[in-house]
Amino acid sequence: MFSRIDPMVRLLVLATLLASVFPAIGPYRDGAQAISNAAVFLLFFLNGMRLSRSDVAKGMANWRYLSVLALWSFGALALVGLGFARTMDGLVPPLVALGFLYLGVLPSTVQSATAYTSMAGGNVAIAVVAAALLNMLGVFVSVPIFSALGGGAEAELGTSGLVKIFLVLILPFALGQVLQSRGGRFVHDHPVMIRWMDRAAISIAVYVAFSGAVEQGIWGLLDAASWGWLLGGLIAMLTVAYGGAWLVGGAMRLNRADRTAFLFGGAHKSVAMGAPLALVLFPPGTAGLILVPLLIYHLLQLVVSAPLANRLQALPK
Repeated sequence: MFSRIDPMVRLLVLATLLASVFPAIGPYRDGAQAISNAAVFLLFFLNGMRLSRSDVAKGMANWRYLSVLALWSFGALALVGLGFARTMDGLVPPLVALGFLYLGVLPSTVQSATAYTSMAGGNVAIAVVAAALLNMLGVFVSVPIFSALGGGAEAELGTSGLVKIFLVLILPFALGQVLQSRGGRFVHDHPVMIRWMDRAAISIAVYVAFSGAVEQGIWGLLDAASWGWLLGGLIAMLTVAYGGAWLVGGAMRLNRADRTAFLFGGAHKSVAMGAPLALVLFPPGTAGLILVPLLIYHLLQLVVSAPLANRLQALPK
């Protein structure tokens, strides 16, 4: 049964447990942070290698689909996240409540949204390009939106924060695009190895962030009632994300394949973007607490997506 669990979920659980037992704190914090930054640099470099420039141009031609998906992901769900953050404040610790807003401003996943679109018989090509482009856009817009809606007091939005974003996220992606003609074939010829490198980089970022949360006493901050409110809030937010994305796709009069891609692209939120970006923006202790809603949401979206994809596949086209 354990083997049926998504490998990324297994790694996230392992990283969380490891941080709980052996957190990277005190003299080990700086070294762990440096390793995480290097891993995130490699992650975005590989993303730059993987997404061909021709696919980017082709995907941007479908501006109607992409613009509405971006408005849904960064606009509507950001406001939904803000609403839940305000509702949860007082029911869970303030930084955990703020994590709902952070969750709302993040882009979609690439791998899982695409995989479940394929399982459901949706338009895989548009799912891949749309998710990748939203992740590129998220590097630039997630932070300003988070700040504008009430998270500016926690985010490092000064010169140092902008420099970190450029050096750790934007620069490696740009280098990957530039060097695509030299290393792109290697990336495409070794998909399994590259996928595990991606997972390792994300897990390291989660480990470092959650180590900070453990240092801040997360297990004492969240009692049974707080965990109940947190889980209930995330289930409600997940319901809004899936239901809203499906309704918006219907309002756009998308065909079934495109509407299915919009559903998963519009409801999923990316831990691959969220964990590294949080470590760039926040100190590890703050990042770990803010990431708690995202980590649980990521698990829930995978649990919901599999049976939903099977149900959509069985429906008449």
